[in-house]
Amino acid sequence: MEREKLLNAIIENGIDGIITINDRGIIEHINAAALELFGYTKKELVGKNVSFLMPQPDKNKHDGYIENYQNTGEKKIIGIGREVHGLRKDGTVFPFRLGVSEIKFTDTKKFMGFIHDLSQAKRDEAKIKSYTEELEIKIKERTRDLVKLINELETSKEHVSALFEKEKELNQLKNRFVSMASHEFRTPLSSIQLSASLIEKYSTKQDTSSVEKHTSKIKSAINNLTTILNDFLSLEKLEAGKVEASEYWFDVFSFAEEIAEEMQLMSKQNQHIIYEHTGITSQVFLDQHLLKNCILNLISNAIKYSGENTMIQFNTIVENKTLVVEVKDNGIGIPETDRQNLFEPFFRAHNTGDIPGTGLGLNIVKRYVGLMNGTVNCETEQNKGTTFTLKFDFQTEK
Repeated sequence: MEREKLLNAIIENGIDGIITINDRGIIEHINAAALELFGYTKKELVGKNVSFLMPQPDKNKHDGYIENYQNTGEKKIIGIGREVHGLRKDGTVFPFRLGVSEIKFTDTKKFMGFIHDLSQAKRDEAKIKSYTEELEIKIKERTRDLVKLINELETSKEHVSALFEKEKELNQLKNRFVSMASHEFRTPLSSIQLSASLIEKYSTKQDTSSVEKHTSKIKSAINNLTTILNDFLSLEKLEAGKVEASEYWFDVFSFAEEIAEEMQLMSKQNQHIIYEHTGITSQVFLDQHLLKNCILNLISNAIKYSGENTMIQFNTIVENKTLVVEVKDNGIGIPETDRQNLFEPFFRAHNTGDIPGTGLGLNIVKRYVGLMNGTVNCETEQNKGTTFTLKFDFQTEK
C-alpha cells in the first residue's frame, strides 16, 4: 500500500504530463501537469478516449494504432519518443514530445504516456531562426556597402597614385595606407565570416548562448569597420577642403555628459569614464560637430589603449572665454621616439601591437582643432598614461 501511495505521489507531482490508458485507449489516470497543459479537469477527461486530446488526423487514426499493435505486436510508438501535437480545451494545438511505455498488470495491458511540452522550445527556435535571418541580411548589406567603398577606392587609385608621386612623403603615406587597410579590413571580415558560420551551426542545436556570443563578435567587427570607414571619409573631406567650422553657442556641460554616457557603453570591463566640469558658465561658441568628433576620438583611444579596471578622466574647463578639454588615461603611453610623428596621418606608435587602428584619428583631431583656431597638446609617458589637452579661445559676444 505504501509503495502504491509513493508511486501515485511521484506520478501526480511529475513536472511533465503523465496519462495512463487501458488497452482500449480509455483514460484511467492523468496527473496535474497534463491537466494544466490541456486545460481540463480530471473529471472531464477520465473515462474518455485519449484521442479526445488529439487534433486531426491523429484523432481518427489512434484506435487503429492500438488495434494494430494488439494484432501484430509491432511497436511503432511504444518505447520510441516522438514529436506530436495535442489539442487543448480552448481549441489551440501545441507541440509536445511523447514517450509511451507498456505496463503489464495481471492479465491486462495498460499504456503510460509521458508528455513534455515543446511550446517554449519551438518559440525559441523560431526566434533564433528569425534573428539569424535578420543577421544574415545585415551582414550582406554591410558587405555590399564595403564592396562598394572598396570599388570606389579602386576607381580613384590612379588619381591618388598621381598625387602621391608628386612628393616622396606622399608616396610613403600610400605605402602605409595599403599595409594598414589590408590588415585592418581583413581581420574583422574574417571574424564576421567565421562567426556567421558558427551561428548557423549552433542555431541547429538551439545553442542560444553560443549564437549570442558570435553575434556579439560580428557586431564588434562591424563597429571596427565602421570606425575605419569613418576615418577614411573624414580624411577625404579634409583633403578636399569640404570641412569648414560652423560656430554657434551651446552648453558644453550637457554636451560632454552625453558623450561620456555614450562612450561608457563602449568601454572595457570595469573601465570608468569620469566627467567633471569647472567654470561659472558652460556656454561656449564653437563648432559642436567638429568638437564632438575630436572628443570621441580621444576617449576612444583612451579606452582602446588602456586596460580593464582603469579610469579615464574627462574634463571641461570654461574660463575667460576659453574652453579647455582634457582626456587623461592610465594606458600604455607613447614611446619618446614616436612622439614627434604622433599627429602624422597613418602613423602608429611602435607599442600598439595588435590593437586595431588606422593611424588617422589624431591627425583628424589636430586638423579639426585647427579649423576652430584651437591648439592640441599631448603629455605622455610610456606605460604610465597619456593626457590630451584641447584649448579654444572664443571672443564672439553672446
